[in-house]
Amino acid sequence: MAHSTPKQLGCPPVAGQTLRADFEGGALSSDFGALLLRGVDRQIGLTERLTAAIHPLRDLLAQRIYQLASGYADANDANHLRHDPVFHLGLERRPLEAESDLASAPTFSRLEHQMARKDLYRLTRALVDHFIASYAEPPAAIVLDIDHSDDPTYGQQEFAFYNHHYQNHCYLPLFIFAGTSHALVTA
Repeated sequence: MAHSTPKQLGCPPVAGQTLRADFEGGALSSDFGALLLRGVDRQIGLTERLTAAIHPLRDLLAQRIYQLASGYADANDANHLRHDPVFHLGLERRPLEAESDLASAPTFSRLEHQMARKDLYRLTRALVDHFIASYAEPPAAIVLDIDHSDDPTYGQQEFAFYNHHYQNHCYLPLFIFAGTSHALVTA
C-alpha cells in the first residue's frame, strides 16, 4: 500500500468529545453528513431562523432538516437514526449516552400534523428572509424562477391527486428560485 497513510482523520471536538475517523469499529455511523450540515447551519443560521418562525424546539427541527438533507426523507428513518452517533454529534449531543437519543418517527408525525396554515406561512417568510439576508447589498434585480416538482404519494393520502404528466398520484409543490444564482427563495 504505497499510497496509504497510517495517520487518522481528525476532526474538531464536539460536545467535549474527541472525534476521529477510523475503521476499527465501536460507535459506528453510516453517514457523516450530519456533522457537515451542522457546520453549514452554524454559518448560515437556517434552523435558528426557522425555529424562531414556528417552534421553540430547535433540535427537533434541526434533526428533521439534517435527516432530509442526508437523504432520509421518510420520518420512519428517525427510528434508527435516533441512535446514530454522528447525528447525535450533529445536534451537539453526546454520542454514546442513551439519554441523548434523538426524536423518533411518532414525534415527527406529531410535529408535522400540528402545523397550521399560519406556521407554514411563517416558515415561508423565514425562507424569504434568509434569502434576502444572503445579499451583502441589494441587487439591482432579482429574477424569479418558479418550478413545480412531483412528490409521489402512496395509499390514500390527503390532497394527493393523480397527475397525468407524472403518471402517478402525487403532491405538486412549487419552488421559487432566484433565476441567476439558482438559490432557493421559498417553497
